[in-house]
Amino acid sequence: MPWLWLAAAGLMEVAWTVLLKRTDGFTRLWFSVACIAAMAVSFWAMSQALRSLPMGTVYAVWTGIGAAGGLFWGITIEGEPLTALRVGCVALILAGVAGLRFGS
Repeated sequence: MPWLWLAAAGLMEVAWTVLLKRTDGFTRLWFSVACIAAMAVSFWAMSQALRSLPMGTVYAVWTGIGAAGGLFWGITIEGEPLTALRVGCVALILAGVAGLRFGS
């Protein structure tokens, strides 16, 4: 169950990152409210994972999911460039996340 909490926390990190861009510097009320709510859920879910998993693992996996998810969103939705270097770097991040999962 702690790994499910951690996955949820990572997905919510992607959500608040996407929403953060939409807040336009926290000048758009509903995007700002949604962003803060997603942040709160992300941190709460991460706190649940921390009850059973090591802190270093939780933080590394959480940021890895956020980085990979943010890059995926940027490429597929925002039209950011898809280059071999970017794909290779995100593959390294995901390999690290998988290594932490199976090494715990």
